[in-house]
Amino acid sequence: MKKIIVLALLSCVLLACNSQQKENEAMSQEDSEIAKKVEVLISKMTLDEKIAEMTQDAPANDRLGIPYMKYGEALHGLWLVLDYYGNTTVYPQAIAAASTWEPELVKKMASQTAIEARALGVTHCYSPNLDVISGDPRYGRVEESYGEDPYLVSRMGVAFIQGLQGMGDEQYDENHVLATAKHFIGYPENRRGINGGFSDMSERRLREVYLPPFEAAIKEAQIGSIMPGHQDYNGIPNHMNTWLLKDILRDELGFNGLIVSDNNDIARLGTMHFIAENRTKAALLGLKAGVDMDLVIGKIEKLAAYNNNVLKDTIIKNPELEKYIDKATSRILTAKYKLGLFDTEPKEIDTETVNAGKKEHQEFSYEMAKKAIILLKNEGNVLPLDMSKIKSLAVIGPNAHEDRPKKGTYSLLGGYSGLPPFYVSALDGIKAKVGDKVKINYAKGCDLLSNSKAGFPAAISAAKKSDAVILVIGGSRRTGGEGADRDNLDLYGVQKELVAAIHKTGKPVVAVLINGRPLSINYVAENIPSILETWYLGMRSGDAIADAIFGDVNPGGKLTVSFPRSVGQLPVTYLERPDFIGSGKGLFINSDKSPLFPFGYGLSYTTFKYGTPKFENAVIETDGSTTVSIEVTNTGKRAGDEIVQMYVRDDFASVGRYNKMLKGFERISLQPGETKTVTFTLGFNELNILNQEMKKVVEPGTFTISVGSSSQEKDLHTAVLKVK
Repeated sequence: MKKIIVLALLSCVLLACNSQQKENEAMSQEDSEIAKKVEVLISKMTLDEKIAEMTQDAPANDRLGIPYMKYGEALHGLWLVLDYYGNTTVYPQAIAAASTWEPELVKKMASQTAIEARALGVTHCYSPNLDVISGDPRYGRVEESYGEDPYLVSRMGVAFIQGLQGMGDEQYDENHVLATAKHFIGYPENRRGINGGFSDMSERRLREVYLPPFEAAIKEAQIGSIMPGHQDYNGIPNHMNTWLLKDILRDELGFNGLIVSDNNDIARLGTMHFIAENRTKAALLGLKAGVDMDLVIGKIEKLAAYNNNVLKDTIIKNPELEKYIDKATSRILTAKYKLGLFDTEPKEIDTETVNAGKKEHQEFSYEMAKKAIILLKNEGNVLPLDMSKIKSLAVIGPNAHEDRPKKGTYSLLGGYSGLPPFYVSALDGIKAKVGDKVKINYAKGCDLLSNSKAGFPAAISAAKKSDAVILVIGGSRRTGGEGADRDNLDLYGVQKELVAAIHKTGKPVVAVLINGRPLSINYVAENIPSILETWYLGMRSGDAIADAIFGDVNPGGKLTVSFPRSVGQLPVTYLERPDFIGSGKGLFINSDKSPLFPFGYGLSYTTFKYGTPKFENAVIETDGSTTVSIEVTNTGKRAGDEIVQMYVRDDFASVGRYNKMLKGFERISLQPGETKTVTFTLGFNELNILNQEMKKVVEPGTFTISVGSSSQEKDLHTAVLKVK
């Protein structure tokens, strides 16, 4: 019997290997055929036609039958950059999507977005954002990223790319599009917390923190396009940095797709970095570094570098330079062939009637939103509210409601948002939830961008005549996002004063945060008993928020970025190296160094108990592997989700390391009294460090493995693994 089982298993393995080999051969054959077609096409193109192809929305070439490749953004649903049509689905913003800690949700979101993109003729999307947040939320684009940890960003990024592009036979088919990972590389690593600020950092930090998501995108998800960041890296702008774009990206990581510039960034080699004296020199620097496509949104001629007015005469005078044009054009044509654009007619889009969004996509946006909500505080178990015990409820705050805009899209959806057919505000969701069972007293209280307190009396009155208060505060696209960096992380305007005024009424208050960056909400954290962090939850925001408030949803999300206590504390991230441990013990002399809320943190309406981590083998070789398992029990009275996190530290190594790094996580659902065992793998990928020669190795010694509910020490259970 044993021989039969072994033979059967061996047959399965051989069949799987043969299947994979055939798939690789088929892909290789397809790539070879495309390469031949591209070579033939390049030989027929004039210099003018080649250069014309090297822009983000090059028009179709009727003479040679080269199709148009339409672009858009797809960060959390499709956004047509210069248009607001299509009634696209808007999902939770990236920071909220990551707060689910469930990559499969991100993958499904991206696959649905790809379907809507194809419906609108879009085949090239500038997403996902693989930036690892450096612990500085002054930077406005925190909301676009998945968080402050490279492993978490990698898992979410790979899932997104696989969903948007497809894998295997589905890759780039009629339901998938070309993804662009950005911003290569180290974009948030600057000293001032500003968008596009210069970055000085060691190669070690580059490789330990910022490179892993891009490496995973290339090796696991086969990313088709990459976008460099606006900034320089140690004095060399990314768009002309051959060490980054050629030596690392192409030669080391094996990236073979196209590189598209960030907006206007080839010309900015002269106008921002003051390296190129004119656009021609800027264009040549970009081309030689391997940037294939010049993104200039709006086609503003004076900002463009890859066009005939700038390049043609120079190339004619220096024919040896045409090889760079040929290489860039060939990569773009290859992408068009892979997307099947040569074999399909362009879509005719009626911008007045088109409706790309689907009901099932809107429902899935709602499902994601419910899983993204984070319970930061629930003193006295104010939440969930019992509808049968309240007759009136005040809904107060500048973020409680937003009318449909006459231009653009909703500010409470976050940056890079399309215009959905509708948006459910917190007020809308609460009203729909309670119906005629509870009287809703709504008062805005204040405007987000105003210092006027004229609305305070109405808000205080609404609170006083209600049994409880839902206070909806935070930020919006007007206070955060790209180009909206801040030097202060307190609540904008007079929101803090509004919170204090409502708190003084003595009513039970629930604070609902709708925002895109961590805020230093010290007063709220100290005085308001219950706090929900919702980020930007997408078009069904209010429905999900109402579900959490009234207990139809038990919040299970967790933070992927740390909350600071003040700007002076920045950067605040769990990725810390050991502090000086003499006098002061690594703390500020006059304040608490710890975050207000740490990475991985989030509460629940139920409680969970962790067991002791147990290894399959507690001693392994440097080239070996093992597993660590832990039991988690729901000890409360409600069903709930827990996100189990595993952190690794090499206790004594040849180089300095972060105190711990996330290397595994799993979201589980537990009924009251139920116990589940969560198991994580420990091998080369989880245990390696970069040694002094910048090589990934597993060194012999002891490793502290921590498993628990957040990154803070009190929430972790540890065990020691020996590697020999």
